[in-house]
Amino acid sequence: MIVAIDGPAGAGKSTVARAVADALGVGYVDTGAMYRALTLLALRSGVDLADDAVLADLARANPVRLDHGSTGLRVYIAGDDVTMAIREADVTGAVSQVAAHPGVRAEMVDRQRDIMAIGDWVSDGRDIGSVVCPDAAVKVFLTASVDERARRRHAELVARGEKVDLRVIRDDVERRDHADSSRAASPLVVADGAVILDTTGMGIDEVVRRIAGMAQEARS
Repeated sequence: MIVAIDGPAGAGKSTVARAVADALGVGYVDTGAMYRALTLLALRSGVDLADDAVLADLARANPVRLDHGSTGLRVYIAGDDVTMAIREADVTGAVSQVAAHPGVRAEMVDRQRDIMAIGDWVSDGRDIGSVVCPDAAVKVFLTASVDERARRRHAELVARGEKVDLRVIRDDVERRDHADSSRAASPLVVADGAVILDTTGMGIDEVVRRIAGMAQEARS
């Protein structure tokens, strides 16, 4: 069984998906982390972020590895643990550009399908229910207002000790919404059969209970 959770930037997809996977006792695939890892490697390698072919070759030559251990999900690319580095501001600012390339998405989709070919999984991203796993047993489109998503992202960064302006974060959320929804390759859409869940004003526990409940019902 696959639970696909899609939605815009800052909707809390990764946090919710990880918690749903724990609640169900199944694996978790953070596709956003995979694109972030490639973006980080491209930045470190000095690769032109506008060059789809070069980025696709980089992805093919350096498949992202996701390891689930006692310390949680760890993300590796080119032999390096990049779990923390992929959350830095320069990666956040560039990942939508990298993820928009058709060649990059094709490589990543193949990798994601390989990971989820066997077993039960929860995965989140922009195109899990629409492209990666269109036959997923449960599809959820997780969203919230722009102000709510910006507030959550701001709180996350402040908790990590970063000094950021809420207005800058809000502008970035809107920019990423436009980039994700207007790209030619696998744009952000509500997948056929997906349940739209607006989490504005909802606590994470309630969101997780609702999605886990959908999955348990699908299992029965």
